[in-house]
Amino acid sequence: MIWPFKKFRKQIARIEITGAIASSTRKKVLESLKIVEERKFPALLLRIDSPGGTVGDSQEIYSALKRLGEKVKIIASFGNISASGGVYIGMGAHHIMANPGTITGSIGVILRGNNIERLLEKIGVSFKVIKSGPYKDILAFDRELTDPEKNILQELIDTSYQQFVETVATSRNLAVETVKNFADGRIFTGQQALALGIVDRLGTEEEARVWAAELVGLDPKKTQCITLEERKPTLNRLLGNQVTTNFLAIGGLTAQLDWLEFELATSGQPLWLYRP
Repeated sequence: MIWPFKKFRKQIARIEITGAIASSTRKKVLESLKIVEERKFPALLLRIDSPGGTVGDSQEIYSALKRLGEKVKIIASFGNISASGGVYIGMGAHHIMANPGTITGSIGVILRGNNIERLLEKIGVSFKVIKSGPYKDILAFDRELTDPEKNILQELIDTSYQQFVETVATSRNLAVETVKNFADGRIFTGQQALALGIVDRLGTEEEARVWAAELVGLDPKKTQCITLEERKPTLNRLLGNQVTTNFLAIGGLTAQLDWLEFELATSGQPLWLYRP
């Protein structure tokens, strides 16, 4: 009798995290991690190309990786950019490899609101607000923040920042004060990250794959790496590459709209985000 998932025990799973991290990213990654566990892959190659994203979504992915890491060897490969929330997620891996020129770091938290009060005054628009408490409309876009509101938000940011620092310190076996010395929002290269203890080795994604295979006793030359992808919409599956080709011409515009959507959807939320 051949067990259904026996073949996966001689393969490596691969999950790619790209773009800003939000709820859609979390949902996709958590589903993929469940597949890795169910099929009993011995190792996972986690490719990260992300400037970061929302705090809660990054934390949930990190927690899921830590749980999976009790059964599966996880190697993170930092791509062109793995900053802020991308770093946080990477802390869920057993080992991290980055390219020498990878842009990483940006360890910190940012919260942004939009104030268009003066614009609204020019066009004669004002709002009448009825609220249950003085802080219910905190970060309202039609007025300045009050000093008490600034204090509340700063405390929120400081708490999230401390969580980030402690996670990095624990995952990388560093002292909290050591992490705080470089966790001031600055970005650095993969080579600098190696010197700081953020990553373990410098190398390509292929070298990370070989490393993952070796860690679980598989022959790197014979071991397949299976990418777990989000299921494509029915139209894409039926029409194949034609749909993709038709949309290539507006790919740049689509990326810009995706980023704008992310900015608007997360306005007023604490972000672990580096905006290049």
